[in-house]
Amino acid sequence: MRDDRRRHIVAVVERVGVQTRATGDSDLWARVFALLYDPFLWAGERLNTGALRAALLSDASGCTVELGSGTGLNLRHYPEGLDELILTEPEPAMRARLARRLDRSRYRARVLEASAEQLPFADETVDTVVSTLVLCTVDAPDLALCEIRRVLRPGGRLLFIEHVRSESPRLARWQDRLAGPWRRFAEGCRCNRATVELIRACGLELVAVRQGSWRAMPPIVRPLITGVAINRDRREMRSVDG
Repeated sequence: MRDDRRRHIVAVVERVGVQTRATGDSDLWARVFALLYDPFLWAGERLNTGALRAALLSDASGCTVELGSGTGLNLRHYPEGLDELILTEPEPAMRARLARRLDRSRYRARVLEASAEQLPFADETVDTVVSTLVLCTVDAPDLALCEIRRVLRPGGRLLFIEHVRSESPRLARWQDRLAGPWRRFAEGCRCNRATVELIRACGLELVAVRQGSWRAMPPIVRPLITGVAINRDRREMRSVDG
């Protein structure tokens, strides 16, 4: 059964016939931002974010799809023995750096041009979806989360690390004030997005959420959550509701 699902996922990916755009198709700031991304996050990765990634991704299993893989900072934290690892990234400049990191690594994975709002996978064919610092950037997070739920098999898991709207009214006001400038600087990132509420609203069941701080980063993006959400079998949920 698992082999059949894996073959189907591979077939879907290959049918997409991804025509990856060249780095030159990114605008100037997108190319600069991709170049600065790893250095900008370096201190935070050393202080705590790298450890958070490692702890979270140790739970990845089966067919794993990562959303918005960026430059590939998660790559070294994936466990061995995954059935399939598919790294999606819609931005050409980021995807070029991701491909180079993958070439230098010992990991086998597919790099796919795809947005979180339109995932090219059949229903209930993915075991694990990974989203780290991604849901803040998508234009339609509710649609992206519905797509995540659609492709996850019953019992499949979303593993996430996201910066979120602060629970402190004072800091939340600053997040609102600086949302526009930050979004322009950080390639679409919304520093004031209430991501936990969005995950809950899409029907995924939050089973583990921890609050933390994204250390060495500007205060407006420091509030951090890490956690797991499960796609419960819809038939079971309907039975319970009935």
